[in-house]
This record gives sequence, structure tokens and C-alpha cells, in this order.
Amino acid sequence: MAQTTPNHTVTVSGWAAHDSSGKITPYTFKRRENGVNDVTIKILYCGICHTDLHHVKNEWGITMYPVVPGHEIIGVITKVGSDVKGFKEGDRVGVGCLAASCLDCEYCDAHQENYCEKLQFVYNGIFWDGSITYGGYSQIFVADHRYVVHIPANLAMDAAAPLLCAGITVFSPLKDHGLVETPGKKIGVVGLGGLGHIAVKFGKAFGHHVTVISTSPSKEAEAKDRLGADDFIVSSNPKQLQAAKRSLDFILDTVSAEHALLPIMEMLKVNGTLFIVGAPDKPFQLPAFPLIFGKRSVKGGIIGGMKETQEMMEVCGKYNITSDIELITPDRINEALERLAKNDVRYRFVIDIAATSNN
Repeated sequence: MAQTTPNHTVTVSGWAAHDSSGKITPYTFKRRENGVNDVTIKILYCGICHTDLHHVKNEWGITMYPVVPGHEIIGVITKVGSDVKGFKEGDRVGVGCLAASCLDCEYCDAHQENYCEKLQFVYNGIFWDGSITYGGYSQIFVADHRYVVHIPANLAMDAAAPLLCAGITVFSPLKDHGLVETPGKKIGVVGLGGLGHIAVKFGKAFGHHVTVISTSPSKEAEAKDRLGADDFIVSSNPKQLQAAKRSLDFILDTVSAEHALLPIMEMLKVNGTLFIVGAPDKPFQLPAFPLIFGKRSVKGGIIGGMKETQEMMEVCGKYNITSDIELITPDRINEALERLAKNDVRYRFVIDIAATSNN
């Protein structure tokens, strides 16, 4: 079972929201001492995820203030616990969404810790010692080594940060459906944002014909010329939708805004799968006829387990895949969150945590 960790005795500087205004301000707090199974990480970069925006504003009604967001953490190990294996001081490492799980259920045993009923997140969770977890908008992080991954040496550390959430979120469905190892399929990606643009990169690296499905005609040039997509469908164009009927083996839906599933499902071949990783605020309308007349499946999932996350990182190293980012200093976190709410970013903000001298 999980260890009981020491009392919190390490003072850490970071940035937190204290109420539902969502305003981020400098915040000094305590982390636990490095335990026998822990590594201490000097954080260099932390990505900003849309989940951070929901939490700082308490839009899901679950925020425990003060909240220190951030679950796309990249840094260097500065201390290693006595029972830690596979990590050493100086290693380039990453921490994603997971801080703890029970380590004893069928899902943990199967390296699917992300589906453990006792899963706790890197921030706004409750760690094994009963403390509230604080995330990566900070200078130091202490993590149980079983929830840490190595970062390949050839990947830029800032652009690798979003892989810890956005990357694994889209990699896991592709892996689950045999699309990492077997090329030659026709796959669709709904939405060209933080998740979608990485999904396009994966799809092309794995040898598939990739179609981007978007509400924004202005994104077609970027999808094709910059990211290498083969086709582009404007989801509000009836002629394009009709022409694409029964043309795709697999569709990954990354959109978090409310949208209709019917036209998307009609693009699937018989036996095709629609995999949902976006989380709209309102329930989907799931039409029955496209399912039963096309023998289609609709699935969903979150991130991946730790073994799969490490595999994803190694695949990214092999194909030199990183996120397209806009690097910001900590004094611009609030500006970045405001822009993120307007989808004004190509495609992920990353905080340069070390750039704190003027903050």
C-alpha cells in the first residue's frame, strides 16, 4: 500500500487562485519533505491546460482554494528518495495529471492508474497523507517516482510540457485502437486546438490519412501546410459532409464546446469508432440510427496510465513530436488564461517558471 509521507516542511514559491475570480497571484506554501519513494523536481516549465481555467474559476464546483494549478510539469530532479529506482539527480523528467492511486486494484495492476477509483490529481486532489495537492505553477515539485516519466534528450523541454496531458490524452485512444503500430487507416480529428494539433502530428507520424474536421475554414491552410493533414472538412458545410460519408475508420473528437455528433458519426465507416476526449459542459445528443445502421461505436477516455505515458514520450522522441507553444513568463499567467478562454493561442501556453526575477 501507499506510504504515509512526512509532514509538510518545504517552503515553495508558486502562483495560486484564491477565489472564483480566477485571478492568479504569487503564493508561498508548503510541500512535504522528499520521502523514500519521492523525487524532488526543480520545475522549469509548466503547460497551461483548459482544465486549469475551469479549476481557478470553480466552474466545476469542486475547487479547494487556494488552488495552485498545473499538470504539465517539466523539470530536473534535484533529490531522490532511498527506495527510488530508475531515476537519479539531474534527470529530465515530467509529471502529468496523476499524483496518486491505490496501487492495489485491477486497474493499477494493469498499468491503468488513470481509471483507479482512488485516483488523485496533481492539483486539487488529496494525497496519501491527507494533504491537498498543489500543481506545477510553482518552482519545486515533490512527486512519488511511480508517477514520473523520463523526457527524451532530443525533445525541447518547453514544447514537451503539454505532452504530459494533451499528448497522452490523444495518444491513448490511438494506441487502444491499434493505430500506433498499424499504418494505412483513414482517421479524422475533430477540432484543431491544443489536443487536435498533436493528434494530427501523431496520425501522420504513424502513417495514416488524416482529415481535420473543424468549424473554422480559416484553419485549413494551417492544418494542411503546417501540420500535414491530408484533408479538411468544414463541419457546417453540408456538401463536404455528404462527400465524406462512410469514409473514416476512426474519429478522435477533441472539442470541448457543445456540438452535434450526428454529422460526425455519419463520416465513419461500418464498424468505425468515434472516440471522445473533449468534455462539453452539456450532455451530448447521441442518435441511435447512425449507431445501429453502421455498427459504430462511441467511446471516451482520459489521459493514460504511467507505462503508456512513458511509451508516448519515447514515441515522441522517436518522431520528434512536441506541442506548438507560446512561451510566457509567470507575470503573464492571467493574460494567458483570459486568452485561453477565447481560444486565442496556437496551440498551448507554457510558463517559463525560471523567468521569475521580475515577478
